[in-house]
Amino acid sequence: MTYINFLHVLLSPFAWMQQKPRHAQSPLAALPPSFTHEVVCSRSRSPSPLQAPEKEKENPAELAERCLRELLGRAAFGNIKNAIKPVLIHLDNHSLWEPKVFAIRCFKIIMYSIQPQHSHLVIQQLLSHLDANSRSAATVRAGIVEVLSEAAVIAATGSVGPTVLEMFNTLLRQLRLSIDYALTGSYDGAISLGTKIIKEHEERMFQEAVIKTIGSFASTLPTYQRSEVILFIMSKVPLPSLHHPMETGRTGENRNRLTQIMLLKSLLQVSIGFQCNNMMSALPSNFLDRLLSTALMDDAEIRLFVLEILISFIDRHGNRHKFSSISTLSDISVLKLKVDKCSRQDTVFMKKHSQQLYRHIYLSCKEETNIQKHYEALYGLLALISIELANEEVVVDLIRLVLAVQDLAQANEENLPVYNRCALYALGAAYLNLISQLTTVPAFCQHIHEVIETRKKEAPYMLPEDVFVERPRLSQNLDGVATEFLFRQSKISEVLGGSGYNSDRLCLPYIPQLTDEDRLSKRKSIGETISLQVEVESRNSPEKEERVPAEEITYETLKKAIVDSVAVEEQERERRRQVVEKFQKAPFEEIAAHCGARASLLQSKLNQIFEITIRPPPSPSGTITAAYGQPQNHSIPVYEMKFPDLCVY
Repeated sequence: MTYINFLHVLLSPFAWMQQKPRHAQSPLAALPPSFTHEVVCSRSRSPSPLQAPEKEKENPAELAERCLRELLGRAAFGNIKNAIKPVLIHLDNHSLWEPKVFAIRCFKIIMYSIQPQHSHLVIQQLLSHLDANSRSAATVRAGIVEVLSEAAVIAATGSVGPTVLEMFNTLLRQLRLSIDYALTGSYDGAISLGTKIIKEHEERMFQEAVIKTIGSFASTLPTYQRSEVILFIMSKVPLPSLHHPMETGRTGENRNRLTQIMLLKSLLQVSIGFQCNNMMSALPSNFLDRLLSTALMDDAEIRLFVLEILISFIDRHGNRHKFSSISTLSDISVLKLKVDKCSRQDTVFMKKHSQQLYRHIYLSCKEETNIQKHYEALYGLLALISIELANEEVVVDLIRLVLAVQDLAQANEENLPVYNRCALYALGAAYLNLISQLTTVPAFCQHIHEVIETRKKEAPYMLPEDVFVERPRLSQNLDGVATEFLFRQSKISEVLGGSGYNSDRLCLPYIPQLTDEDRLSKRKSIGETISLQVEVESRNSPEKEERVPAEEITYETLKKAIVDSVAVEEQERERRRQVVEKFQKAPFEEIAAHCGARASLLQSKLNQIFEITIRPPPSPSGTITAAYGQPQNHSIPVYEMKFPDLCVY
């Protein structure tokens, strides 16, 4: 009996028990109760089947499980792949991936039975099997991904080793393939006779399984590996910029959008629960720039994901759920917020990135497609920045930012709908109510409280309790809002200035500085391509400007540049090798003679330079003509020079 047949015999009792007997009520009714308990137990070895009681030998499922544990427990490094392959073949032949319960239990037995240092080999086998089944039904691929999720979590407690990024790369590649399958409707990219039609809801189920697996595995990784995974996923998000061209056409736009959404969902899963004391490490510049440029896209769903990702990174004390709804609480102590003093690292982070964050928050408030979830996310982001990263300077800037949002709703230069304007008024009221109680300045709290009470009586449509509800109560006319309904910047700067805050800065209105990246990310169509050209300009005269035609960079140009650079590197490497070899093998006399010749050559060059740059003073007696007809100064001693009589004393 071959090894494959032997494992097939071991697994057959499990597969037989999965089939529904005539007298059973469920497919798993025949499984013994102790089966699940033994699956989730630790790596302790079960006793040998030869030592088991006679009663246990009669149960084929338990006997097969004990044999499988015994076999895998003794497998060496070189035999792990040979042990896993028959299991995968058995699951394929009997279509046991789709119920996935049996497959998950089998691999739990495998992961708990093998030696911990061999766990990554099982993960590699499952990843390879997933790639091999990339054209199988979505239910089969989803089953493999579920098994991979369970196995990876167990392996992470031991040693996953170099397969961390490999696993995420495979999952992201499968995610991209699934998006293509869902868009084209077939595995070949075109529907023809005999082509298997893909069900979109099954592909969506597979995509959700992949995202869940990414999140569950990332949650088991240490902080430094998790940071690498976050950067890796973000680098895969297609962005409309010079360095990240987008696909064109209707299909390309849909593919770009779905890819962005799925990758941002994956990033959100990885960021949940991410704890990092240093925000500079949690949100490095290259990651934050790409993430914030995504926040300026026209797609409302993508912008919402970006806000939620930022909230997940900034929230380090579990306060985010306390700001899930927007309200104007008279006493925020009921929230039981966990507040720590802003650290030095956080201060450095805000000095570097605060204006970038404020600008994107302000621009996000101007979007017409915002819904209640967007305003709740913006409120949560403002609140968490105030709690996690705020010092006095940050508090002043956040107040200026919210007052600018109030002015945005009042001026309505963007022609926002009535709901958006009321939502901006309500957002400002909720945040200023929160920050006034956090600063504990009595005069500031009193001013905010007075405005809120006035709104409750005469303008409830400017408060979150009437706006962010299932049926918002809005005003049909928001033009000419009375001054008593608004938070006044002059009053706030006056009361906070008396408590030590920078009143001069508070008096300045907040004006965001738009960058080229913002305009590019926001206003370019998602499918619009950007040609990369280099224009060389030369000016021959101030009056006339001559423009050289643009040089288009093609594939051949880049290929030639790469080949040339490689050739130059090879020549330099060969020259260095020859020099090293010469100094290692040549006799000392030859090396000394070579160095002496070089020293003599250098000295002669220096002498020539000195003769050219350091000339003797001109002689009053004139010059003489040297060889080749060139005049040469002739130096005469001073005592032989003839001076005029008036110059002699």
